[in-house]
Amino acid sequence: MRLDKWLKVSRLIKRRTVANEACDNARVTANGRPVKASYDVKEGDVLEIRFGEKAVRVEVLAVSEAVKKNDAPAMYRELA
Repeated sequence: MRLDKWLKVSRLIKRRTVANEACDNARVTANGRPVKASYDVKEGDVLEIRFGEKAVRVEVLAVSEAVKKNDAPAMYRELA
């Protein structure tokens, strides 16, 4: 699944266009390197998303096309 779509489905970023812009501006890294919105997300990937001064690191646990709002947090695990 594309990175921008995964970020939206997992609800880490609310809109796909915002996720796409974050990737274009090199605010998202996968396994330590900057990636584009078309990056193919796989289970086990470690993503880091920078929101201004704050950075969030997550490990991808699941990749699914459609997930209910209550099940979205089960798609990733936050890393310290």
